[in-house]
Amino acid sequence: MPTTTLKVKTSHGTIAVETRGAGFPVVFIHGNSACRAVFQKQMLSPLLDSYHLISFDLPGHGDSEDAKDRARTYSRPGLADLVIELLGELGIDHAAIVGASLGGHIAIEMLSRSNISRGQFLMGTPAVGSNFSEGFVSKPLNGLASRGELTSEEAREFAELVYGSDFEPFMQRAIERADREFRGNLFSAARSGAGVNQRAVLELTTVPTAIVNGENDAIINLDYVDSVRYANLWRGKCFRIPNATHSPFWEVPHIVNHLLSEFLKELTGRRSN
Repeated sequence: MPTTTLKVKTSHGTIAVETRGAGFPVVFIHGNSACRAVFQKQMLSPLLDSYHLISFDLPGHGDSEDAKDRARTYSRPGLADLVIELLGELGIDHAAIVGASLGGHIAIEMLSRSNISRGQFLMGTPAVGSNFSEGFVSKPLNGLASRGELTSEEAREFAELVYGSDFEPFMQRAIERADREFRGNLFSAARSGAGVNQRAVLELTTVPTAIVNGENDAIINLDYVDSVRYANLWRGKCFRIPNATHSPFWEVPHIVNHLLSEFLKELTGRRSN
């Protein structure tokens, strides 16, 4: 089943969207300086054939336009508002949200701003509270995550830290393409207190939440992730996937796709095998 590519106009800029299939909507949100192509192993998975799959490039990323108003858009709340508006333009009022790294933070932010999410599947996303640094092992990506200008060598280091040693060239190109103002604005907004207390949100929400991380993730603090008292944690545990780092959806897609399929079956009331 082929995918379809769309260009959707929003108040934040024109967004490149890729869709496949029909049925219950499943929305994939990529991370900082990535692009929708990082989810190709999910978008084309036979395990997800019976769902309406949607991936897109955030503003300032991939084939989407840079934000019209960077101060408005390049923050967790701004990006959450963009996703909500985008889904409205697509006629989607409910969905499962699959978020990777920053994409997961956007998914959590959406919980306090809309009723779209019927379930969230989060990877590489520590639900940070008042102390942002608690969720990370050290300064994210050795400081590269918040830096505007990156050299080719730094972009390569960024890609390897996020996707593992077998990252593909398009991932480095996506990092190099990202709006130079995106990373700095994102972290500046976070430091100034923009957005919700994400730990508190997940300790209160009734929305089913799956937590799936690579056990060798050197970016996020897995013990911190496990310490959150999730109000509705799928299967009662945080999953740590062997042989994976920050992007298990790319490194071990057969495991992640199986877990995602099981999560969606339970979410939609389908019988699990």
